[in-house]
Amino acid sequence: MTDTLVRRKGAQDRREGDEQARTGAVPAAPLALTLALALLAALTAAVSWGSTSIPAGEVWSVVWRRLSGEAPRPGTDDLIVWQLRVPRALLAALVGAGLGLVGTAMQALVRNPLADPYFLGISNGASLGAVAAIVLGVGTGGAFGLGLSGAAFAGALATFALVWAVARRRGGFAPLRLVLAGVAIGQFLSGFTSYLVLQAGDEQQTHSVLFWLMGSLSGASWPLLAAPAVAVPVTLLWLQARARALNALITGDETAAGLGVDATRLRRELFTLTSLLTGVLVAVSGAIAFVALMVPHVCRLIVGGDHRRLLPVSALFGALLLVVVDLVCRTALDTQELPVGVVTSLIGAPALLHLLDRRLGSGS
Repeated sequence: MTDTLVRRKGAQDRREGDEQARTGAVPAAPLALTLALALLAALTAAVSWGSTSIPAGEVWSVVWRRLSGEAPRPGTDDLIVWQLRVPRALLAALVGAGLGLVGTAMQALVRNPLADPYFLGISNGASLGAVAAIVLGVGTGGAFGLGLSGAAFAGALATFALVWAVARRRGGFAPLRLVLAGVAIGQFLSGFTSYLVLQAGDEQQTHSVLFWLMGSLSGASWPLLAAPAVAVPVTLLWLQARARALNALITGDETAAGLGVDATRLRRELFTLTSLLTGVLVAVSGAIAFVALMVPHVCRLIVGGDHRRLLPVSALFGALLLVVVDLVCRTALDTQELPVGVVTSLIGAPALLHLLDRRLGSGS
């Protein structure tokens, strides 16, 4: 039995190598290094640029002093860099990386390269929890000490449990039933969220709700970084360790079983992980559209479908994209800040249509 599995895994490796050569996939290591350097430059620009511009050298000087334990220098630069912009830039990178990973995992889960993790309805549940906290006036302290982020995460977990129960109602774990349950429950929760928005007590409260629903990183702080700083790296390591199993999963259950992969168990684990990470991300940033859909699709066209390459590249590209988008949102207008979800939609929809047009035109 062991020899059979070894031969099958060897055949899988050869197929993956043949696919990379056939599709002309870009080598992942140089691309990942390029993306990492670009991300570092984008983070520096995100901290440096704004209503008050700070030279990049001063930015790194402040960061170095803080990391080395030196006493901060008097003045506003230290406050702006360390307390305001660094947490926001890091949150953008973590959320972008997390969305890239969630999208990749979800697309493997349902075997569809254009699937969106929000089909599961988890973001709708998180949004309902956050909106309820705002409308009921518990966004800062919170019922039971939850606060806004805690309420969003609680909503995500409750939705996860409901979708899971409905999807498993008749036994089995079919991807189609899972997606249909997520879409139906998500739409129901979205309607209830809209009702709560109408019940908002004043114009300022309504504005806060709508701004959060469109995605925002304006509430970034060092304590808010804790959850995504743990969840995103852990998810990446878990998915990377199962990259071969994900490759087998997208070829079909029979092929996966022939390679020694328990498809049902893997889907169950992917669903749980995707739901929890989506809840964490929506809780700290609101609902940001198109990133989880577009990033894995773009990266798959560049590096191919092997998850050993796709996962780290998707995380880096998602982080880079959201850091740049958030910088645009902060600096594009002088009088107000744009919601992140608005800009990602304006970029993502045309880009995805262009990629689809090219893909259909090439017959692939």
